Amino acid sequence: MGSPPIRALERCVRLLALSLLLAGALAKAAEPVEEILVTGDASVVERQHGVAAVSVVDEEVLELVRQNHIYEIMVRVPGVWISRGSGQEHLTAIRSPVLTGAGACGEFLFLENSVPIRPVGFCNVNNLFELNTEQAAALEVLRGPGGALFGGNAVHGVINAVTHLDHAPWRISVEGGSYEYGQVRLSGAQESDLGRVVLDAHATHTDGYRHDTGYDQQKLNLGLIGPIAGWQVHTLVSATNLDQDTGGFVPGFQAYKDGQLRKTNPNPEAFRDAWAVRLTSEWSKALSEDRELVLTPYVRRSKMKFLQHFLPGQPLEKNDQTSAGLIGTLSGANGALDWRAGGHLEWADGGLSQFQDGPTEGSAFLQETRPAGLHYDYEVRSLMAAAFYDLDWGITPTLALVHGLRLEWLNYDYENHGLVGNTRDDGTECGFGGCLYTRPADREDDFTNVAGRLGLEWTATEGMTLYAQLGSGFRPPQATELYRLQSGQNVADLDSERAWSIELGARRNGSALDLELTLFAERSDDVILRDAEGFNISDGKTESYGTEFSVAWAVSEAHSFDLAGTYARHQYAFDRDAARGERIEDGNDVDTAPRWIGSAHWRYEIRPQLVSELEWVYLDDYYLNAANTASYDGHQVVNWRATWQINARLRTFARVLNVFDRKYADRADFAFGSYRYFPAMPRQVYLGFEYSYQENP
Repeated sequence: MGSPPIRALERCVRLLALSLLLAGALAKAAEPVEEILVTGDASVVERQHGVAAVSVVDEEVLELVRQNHIYEIMVRVPGVWISRGSGQEHLTAIRSPVLTGAGACGEFLFLENSVPIRPVGFCNVNNLFELNTEQAAALEVLRGPGGALFGGNAVHGVINAVTHLDHAPWRISVEGGSYEYGQVRLSGAQESDLGRVVLDAHATHTDGYRHDTGYDQQKLNLGLIGPIAGWQVHTLVSATNLDQDTGGFVPGFQAYKDGQLRKTNPNPEAFRDAWAVRLTSEWSKALSEDRELVLTPYVRRSKMKFLQHFLPGQPLEKNDQTSAGLIGTLSGANGALDWRAGGHLEWADGGLSQFQDGPTEGSAFLQETRPAGLHYDYEVRSLMAAAFYDLDWGITPTLALVHGLRLEWLNYDYENHGLVGNTRDDGTECGFGGCLYTRPADREDDFTNVAGRLGLEWTATEGMTLYAQLGSGFRPPQATELYRLQSGQNVADLDSERAWSIELGARRNGSALDLELTLFAERSDDVILRDAEGFNISDGKTESYGTEFSVAWAVSEAHSFDLAGTYARHQYAFDRDAARGERIEDGNDVDTAPRWIGSAHWRYEIRPQLVSELEWVYLDDYYLNAANTASYDGHQVVNWRATWQINARLRTFARVLNVFDRKYADRADFAFGSYRYFPAMPRQVYLGFEYSYQENP
């Protein structure tokens, strides 16, 4: 990594140090502030009215886990697997297989205080590293289609990071660990003349386990909360920066088991530089005793460049997005009916370029069809407008009906800045039928979609509820699927993907035992994929069914057990020859879709100030290709964490990940006739301290 990333890290550390000094000065004069609960509009859970499969990871768990990667926290959520890549990279699965290639992006919606972090149509499969999940007040996960409430991209699920509205007291933490890992965190809140200022910030560095796989990362949430002219206003600035040396797949059957090979990085030249900034401001006002208006304008900007080390020729991609929008909702109650209606407007301007420095190595075909020079250079402007409503009708004191609907329109205006067609950037033709990369002519595309939900919730007894729900979701084709074409395809005539689901659920909340069980079935149509000719098409179909469960048992005041698990089948429901020589057959398992995933946690409160937790994580075997001829054996991992409040101001914490030093793969794949893996890290040890400027209660 070059000197600019190091200087950036140094500047961040200096900023944290300065903030620490300021926090100390402010804390001396500050009075403790009253805790504020999460507002309904910031929370995904509040919008479900109990009729959905929703999990919440609270702040206490986030503080104990102190994740290096989002995968580490999401193992606690049934139905979810975040497949870890190199550094902070990842692929998401929520009630779905881990999706890769064409059609993989845009299947999940990532939110911050219920506001999407990216514009519709401009997804990034690694989007979760743009959220400060490490310091969230809570992480909420909606499993299953969420289109009726949240619109495009909420096909299989939603992840929402809820930020803090308050902190007490100011605190700083320093942590170090294996492979030169280091992190500094600062958080606190302070009353001012403008309102309450809330800060969460951290900076992280690691050299990485594999060669040339270190990264520097900084994240910031800065909020201001207070009244303005009769409105309650919550303004939030969020920023993230990632400078990463990226590791490629390690090739070879079960290469992750080889003690030396698993440390290697076949692509030491690979990197990813990315940053994102968002400004949101939620304005809420009570119009009457039973009417509330909420307006949330927002502005976003993100930029990224990375070397596509996984492609022959290793072209460099640069992309950026600028967007702004407004979400408005009016909510109220009329007797037994609670209702919510509103609209969403969004404008975006995004660009993408791909450039290859030198000639491609390999066969004559690869060298001729993947030339050096400019491959893509385009800009897409988009407009989105949506209207929605959601109803919760208490039919009887124990029976409620929930219904919601969303209508969404999206327009793309695409402008090509390069030569039209699949020539080289100087206009000369490639051999073997033309260059791989194809630049379509300027065009406009429109997509209109509708999603709905209908559900019932029955309170059978005190503490026991049952629910049933029909739901749907959609995602319009992403800009890259429409305009980043290959193999001479001049127009991608794509439809929006649509998903329908039915689920039945039961919840029991008791004084010592909480249980939740969900049964679901889901079908997706018009799934986007790349066919054997290299064309983007939208005629794929998949079917899924399964069960998700969670158990939380407080055995005694000192001991508690948590269990989360999923059994699911994800199958192709069509036949087709696909890209890379794959043959998709109806009834085969979708690749990278383990049938069983789960975790268990034993928490032991040795004393009120000292807590230990032992974690077991299980991942079943899974197929690596559409033909179901290659597979990965799965794995089991044990982790340990502890925290000790030494006194009213000082706390220490420790973690041992992969306690038994198992050799396994974070991600396995089979491509171009060979196995390849992202090897998991061996045993790691971390130790840290946290100092609070005011005494903890």
